[in-house]
Amino acid sequence: MSQRPPLPYEFLPPVPSFALTSADLTDGGTMPDAQVHAAGNTSPQLSWSGAPAGTLGYAVTCYDPDAPTGSGWWHWLAVNIPAGTTELPAGAGASDGTLPGGAFHVRNDFPGHRYDGAAPPPGPAHRYAFVVHALDVAELDLTPDTPAAVVGFHLTHHALGRALLTVEYAQP
Repeated sequence: MSQRPPLPYEFLPPVPSFALTSADLTDGGTMPDAQVHAAGNTSPQLSWSGAPAGTLGYAVTCYDPDAPTGSGWWHWLAVNIPAGTTELPAGAGASDGTLPGGAFHVRNDFPGHRYDGAAPPPGPAHRYAFVVHALDVAELDLTPDTPAAVVGFHLTHHALGRALLTVEYAQP
């Protein structure tokens, strides 16, 4: 039996963690159909608290490290979320207009500029890491078409803290 690849956050410089909860997801649980690409394709509700002092902004991402690509699969990249934000309602990933303030979506791997839910090939369950990144800047110098790897570089460089919630999903 092969081992799963580690989450990429295990290799990044350590930063403090803070609380991330969801009315739609349970950490370690199974992703509900509402968040699956072929079903509801709706971004989950997320709430966070306890971000480190000095947080000037946030980014929210969803990443599948188990995708058969060699580099995982980015499902959601929302950046420039204002520092006063502590929640995204379900469906906030539908468009830039559903995000707070001047926040916007960066192109995911589908590609789309929004949340696109779980869509693994048949086989073992995949993990989906929903992460809220507390940042030391209010705005990242990115565009909607910045490659996900470059977004990841900026998130790592500007990280003050990170909140993580992971769920699994397999094709029925």
